[in-house]
Amino acid sequence: MTKQKPNGGDKHKLRSFLEDNEDFEDWLGHQCDVVKEDLDHKHERMQKDEFTFLRATFFRWAKIIEEVCPDLKDAPSVLSVGDLHVENYGTWRDAEGRLVWGINDFDEAADIPYPFDLVRLATSVRLAKTGLDNGLVAALLLEGYQKGLAEPAPSLLDEQESWMRPYVACSDEERRDFWHEVRHYQEKKPPAKVASALKSKLPKGAKLERFASLRKGGGSLGRPRYVAIASWAGGMVVREAKALVPSAWHWAHGEKGKSRLRKAAKGEFRAFDPHLDVIHHYVVRRIAPDQRKIDLGRTGMRLRLDLLRAMGFDLGAVHAATPDAREAIESDLDKQKKDWLHSAAKTAAKAVKNDFEEWKKVKLPS
Repeated sequence: MTKQKPNGGDKHKLRSFLEDNEDFEDWLGHQCDVVKEDLDHKHERMQKDEFTFLRATFFRWAKIIEEVCPDLKDAPSVLSVGDLHVENYGTWRDAEGRLVWGINDFDEAADIPYPFDLVRLATSVRLAKTGLDNGLVAALLLEGYQKGLAEPAPSLLDEQESWMRPYVACSDEERRDFWHEVRHYQEKKPPAKVASALKSKLPKGAKLERFASLRKGGGSLGRPRYVAIASWAGGMVVREAKALVPSAWHWAHGEKGKSRLRKAAKGEFRAFDPHLDVIHHYVVRRIAPDQRKIDLGRTGMRLRLDLLRAMGFDLGAVHAATPDAREAIESDLDKQKKDWLHSAAKTAAKAVKNDFEEWKKVKLPS
């Protein structure tokens, strides 16, 4: 991938966050029909805390990370997640109905130097304030990552990763909460092509009950998002359609690019979600109570350490799907200093905090 240095290549002369935010949102408005109310909600959420801010601003990360961590920008490029963080992992069912856990959001997938996924993941753990030692976090992520590169495979909760099952099991209360939320989705009819896409992904014989809009997510807030709610085989089923735009990595580097979501999500070493599809520039997927994430902040210390290894492992398996990537990455890792990830995450976290402080000073419309 051809690289272009953002902002003139001088890390001391980075454009302000406010300038980049304005430019990105202008670009976004040319990619999809932005929902202004949801974008305003995103702006409010961005002032909540540093972790929420990180989740909402991959575009800024993409713009400055090569200047913030210049020693990593010439590392081998692979098809990467891009917007990776600790809440970008969850469960789904594969074509065999098996419960799978791993990275579940590839909206920002692009060809990126491999270290930046690791740095963003480690940075997110820092900013999420998990109480874990940051040096240990970096070591565990790398340990899992290198194993995932060497032995890439999906994380199947029915077999290899059965230890995780008790922590992703959906309680009766959580099921009730999910369906209560569905019943209160605001009714709204999507554009004809989106409605057709949603109906095409319902089970054969399902009876459409209604369409609705949905406000959800972090960085994707502001993009149109619709759901189809239908009855089928004695119960309810739900399908979601979210507007898909090119990765902000392309915006940040002045490139024209197409979404790589489908290729990343259905990579060689993944037991992918058969309900996931891209139709008419919308990501269509099944949503259900059993498709959920593990909240790192609500787990015990032992599980947190195991989860970090698992997070690194799944990322390694994603990167390993890029042809000829494994040897190139392993060779590059051998050249890195022992604490390179810990150090890079510390530097990146500082940059995020600086941007967050700039945004906190903005007086938003009431």
